[in-house]
Formats: sequence, C-alpha cells, structure tokens
Amino acid sequence: MVTFKVTGGEQGEWAVLQVSGELDLVTSPVLRQRVHDAVAEGHHCLVLDLSEVFFCDSSGVGVLIAARRLIRSCQGRLRLVLPARGAADGSHVNRVLGALGVRRLFDVYGDVDAALGDEGEPMSA
Repeated sequence: MVTFKVTGGEQGEWAVLQVSGELDLVTSPVLRQRVHDAVAEGHHCLVLDLSEVFFCDSSGVGVLIAARRLIRSCQGRLRLVLPARGAADGSHVNRVLGALGVRRLFDVYGDVDAALGDEGEPMSA
C-alpha cells in the first residue's frame, strides 16, 4: 500500500505543502482540504511541492486547477515544484499536465528554493 502524505510549513510569506505518493480520486480530497485550510489561515502565497508525487490522475489535476482558481481569487500566487527528474524517473505530474495542455496555466519551478525566490523565473512549458 502506498502512503499519501501532505506536510506543510511556512517560509516567509509562503505556505509550502510537500505532497508525496499517489494523487488520485481517493487522495485528492486531502490535498484540496489542505489548500483550503492554508487559504483560510490567511496564506495567499502557496508552493505545492509535487516532486515526490509519482502518479496523478484527472482528479489530481482537477485539484491543482481548483487550487489555482482559489489562489487567484485571493489575488495570491501559486507555484508548483515539478522537477524534470523527480519521484522515480521524472515528474509524472509534469508529464500529465503537459499531455493535457494545462501545464502553461502554472508557474513551475525545479525545486522549492527556486519557487520561493523572487528573482527566479518559472521553467518554460
């Protein structure tokens, strides 16, 4: 059995949620709730570190799009960490977002430090 886990913390103005495991129909409500909790606590700048997510289905993508919509409604910023070589053989989430044509909707960074930096530019789609 694969463990799905969302852990979080704060780094400056940013709330950072590290997600690991499979992001699917069963686990995506957990991430959705954690994003809502962060916003309810007043965090409008959010980094989702998805580097340890090795599977993502359409419900996971739906949570990411909903998170983007929620953060934008608060005039906040959402950044995703999707390294080219993440969990096992590359970021499955990155490939899924690209295949669905929605990766361009997100500011994507290779690691948390880059996502937290003000001078760093997102990686191109």
